[in-house]
Amino acid sequence: MSGFRIPAHREDSRAWSAAAAAGGTGGGDEAQGGHISTEARINERIRSPEVRLVGPKGEQIGIVSINDALKLAQEADLDLVEVAPTARPPVAKLMDYGKFKYESAVKARESRKNQTQTVVKEIKLRPKIDPHDYGTKKGHVERFLKAGDKVKVTIMFRGREQSRPELGFRLLQRLASDVEELGFVESQPKQDGRNMIMVIGPHRKKSETKAHTAGQGQNRPVPSPRAAAAAAPSATASEPAADGAAVSGPA
Repeated sequence: MSGFRIPAHREDSRAWSAAAAAGGTGGGDEAQGGHISTEARINERIRSPEVRLVGPKGEQIGIVSINDALKLAQEADLDLVEVAPTARPPVAKLMDYGKFKYESAVKARESRKNQTQTVVKEIKLRPKIDPHDYGTKKGHVERFLKAGDKVKVTIMFRGREQSRPELGFRLLQRLASDVEELGFVESQPKQDGRNMIMVIGPHRKKSETKAHTAGQGQNRPVPSPRAAAAAAPSATASEPAADGAAVSGPA
């Protein structure tokens, strides 16, 4: 039994299983019931005998053997990264893979920061709602709009109320008018089975403009005492003319 050798496919299977157990991806291969890696193949993991090589600055080097490409990468102290595995032959590029992954992670983090997550809150009303309940519901809508969230207002009809859709429409119009300083009607009232739905969005741009204007007002330069004193005589001299203009205006 000393000359017994495990077949190559079994060795690959065991190696993949060991890598998966250690938290690896098995070099980007797919096993039955296993995890498919999204990592690009680099260096010795590239299995194609030849690649279309791209230089570190994007220059086209051409089709070379994988051994020559790995040698060029080693001489340049860079990694050989497979950027287009489905091409024939695959496209590989010389790059610093660690730096590339770090910059990609930073860009992804920045893009997530810049994304605005829109939250839609829902308020349900009845066509013949009590005035006190209406005030409570309106307060919730105002609170949601101030927080920058959209509000989906749903009027629920029951029984004979379904034959009076105008009651729900007037109620939605009243609510939109009561909160118009905080939000606008993004989706007009529409019938959806037994319900009537309207969506109100917050005035985000308006609030941002007010904040920007307030910031500009705070950054205005304060005039020096000398400048104020120098401007005082001219203002005093112009007062009679101003008075005269004010008197002659009505005439």
